[in-house]
Amino acid sequence: MIVGEVTDVRKKILVVDDEQAIADLIEVYLAGEGWEVIKCDNGTDAVRYVEEEDLSMAILDVMLPDIDGFSICRKIREKHFYPVIMLTAKSEDLDKITGLTIGADDYITKPFNPLELLARVKTQFRRYETYNHPEGTGKTEENAIDIRGLSISKDTHKCTLNGKELSLTPIEFSILWYLCENRGRVLSSEEIFEKVWGEKFLDSNNTVMTHIGRIREKMHDSGRKPKYIRTVWGVGYQIE
Repeated sequence: MIVGEVTDVRKKILVVDDEQAIADLIEVYLAGEGWEVIKCDNGTDAVRYVEEEDLSMAILDVMLPDIDGFSICRKIREKHFYPVIMLTAKSEDLDKITGLTIGADDYITKPFNPLELLARVKTQFRRYETYNHPEGTGKTEENAIDIRGLSISKDTHKCTLNGKELSLTPIEFSILWYLCENRGRVLSSEEIFEKVWGEKFLDSNNTVMTHIGRIREKMHDSGRKPKYIRTVWGVGYQIE
């Protein structure tokens, strides 16, 4: 069911939560910003909306009666790069790590202040729009880096490898840019995580490792004999 007045077709947000009071509260705040809200209380309908609707963002509860929020997030990441925010009733670090690892951009623990959620939504939109519609056309040495056929531009937010564009998510782009920007330095997972996500690093957090694994796959870069991203065991990662 589609609810809320449409004022900007580019801002269509899917809200998936089986607690109606929470879904209604989220709708009030999002609709107040002029965004269209699609609400559903189960994973089956959510997957259908993901496939049929032109969405700008998804806000997913982890615990649902049929398909959990993690599975929906994985489904989204098969084809889409728009922001995903996870809602969880648990404060356990494992839920947060799982969400970020499978491709979520942010998470909020229930109960939450709706103003905080609204701020997080705006932040994710800004990041996504900057990634897809960067301002400025002039390339500078500081904003464009080329390393043995790997070309990455902060101005255009594009990355190519031997002339072929790499399809990176905003998070993956940010990780790769930070590594390239600090070429020669060994960066710890903690430093990368806190720089890219802006969150305090959690012990036993394998989020960075998982994302770097995905970047390597897209680059066809071997973890054992890497041409670009080298693992310095017990320390971190480096691009030489």
